Amino acid sequence: MAPHASAAPAPAELTRAMAATPMFQDTDPGVVEDLTSRGLVRQYRKGTYLFHQGDPAPDVFFLISGRVEISSLAANGARQLHTTLDTPQFFGELGALGDLDRTNAALALDESWVSVIRAEAFLDFLAQQPAASRALLRALARQVVSHEAFVDDLLFLDLKGRVAKRLLQLVSPSLDKLPEDGVVLPSVVTHADLASLCGGSRENVTRILSEFQRRGLIRREGRRYVLRKISGLAKLAGL
Repeated sequence: MAPHASAAPAPAELTRAMAATPMFQDTDPGVVEDLTSRGLVRQYRKGTYLFHQGDPAPDVFFLISGRVEISSLAANGARQLHTTLDTPQFFGELGALGDLDRTNAALALDESWVSVIRAEAFLDFLAQQPAASRALLRALARQVVSHEAFVDDLLFLDLKGRVAKRLLQLVSPSLDKLPEDGVVLPSVVTHADLASLCGGSRENVTRILSEFQRRGLIRREGRRYVLRKISGLAKLAGL
């Protein structure tokens, strides 16, 4: 399904959202405005794919508002959830940087506004802005470290520990500084989502979440989870 036309966010709103990201913390606002002018703002309906795994990657995307799920299919057909984006940020940049086809799919979970920038324009911008290039490299390095940590978790943590750790990671950008008790997951996370994030089956994750609720570690409020005892989850996660 193609994106449909509607009233787009004002250019100044897009510039403010992009300038607030870590990539542009040391960049002049005028430079950010130049990049935003190179993109085309589109609105995607809920349930619309922005791109599919295996597609060419001629564009880089910037989420202005809404919610986008990044996932992939393994060789055996199993779906792997990687992350859910719900704050302004770039995505889909790996294909542009490496001249690769899409390794993931991006699906709009809610109606979403996105700026689409041609890969050539994005790469030209990075060549002219060393500070932005360094920030992007730092972000990519963190992704590599995160993937390595996930492999370690599969080797050294049981599924219960992995579920506890993923719950904590969903509410804290750094596990070195955990939040207070009572923090709410920032987005709706299904049992299937958690199973995909933890490398387990949905049935086993459902059983573990029920156990966590009985032990008072978490509780359900509507469609979201509240983490009631951060220290207990941290202990299970080996932190």
